[in-house]
Amino acid sequence: MAVCADGHQTQATDYCDVCGSALAGVPAADPADLRLCPACSVPTSGRFCENCGYDSALPAPPPRTDSPATDLRGTADARETVWVARVLADREFYDRVQARKGPDADRVAFPGFYPERRIELRGSEFLIGKRSASQGIVPEIDLGIAPADPGVSRAHALLRVGTDGSLTVTDLGSTNGTSLDGTETPLSPQVPVPLRAGSRLHVGGWTTITIDTLS
Repeated sequence: MAVCADGHQTQATDYCDVCGSALAGVPAADPADLRLCPACSVPTSGRFCENCGYDSALPAPPPRTDSPATDLRGTADARETVWVARVLADREFYDRVQARKGPDADRVAFPGFYPERRIELRGSEFLIGKRSASQGIVPEIDLGIAPADPGVSRAHALLRVGTDGSLTVTDLGSTNGTSLDGTETPLSPQVPVPLRAGSRLHVGGWTTITIDTLS
């Protein structure tokens, strides 16, 4: 069984099942593999754009337009709601976890550098967790990308967009729980909770996911 640079044992031979970091011997991206990010047009090689954090596994964003949508009568109609998840390292949340000595608090260190990632939620369900090749877990919001938050479970929570455009979050029985908007009380597992623009999801040891809508 392989061991990653952080000391995790992993059955996968390319990326760590626990934290998602590349294992020794995994070759760097070939320049020929670079492509333009469909969201910001910056060259990138991985699944997530290093510039804006766009997830290439999601459908390409549509061309932006300033003209309002219209219904069959030709009158202006509201645009379809597109939710956006912004993933960032939250020092305030980290300090709260350390103060209450939460699970894994003694092995969680706040990252020195963590660029904010922006993921458009185009679809119906979005798993928050960590990639595991051996278990077949491929989260749409992968928090195992280095620097990974060790307090996040592989299948941590699920975001679901309803047919009416509403958004909910369901904790999937994660080890360290999921909380909302700075509260200390974790969500009850397997119970969908409505979200709104501005809602903040706190997971793991320092990760906050802020929900917004595409402007």
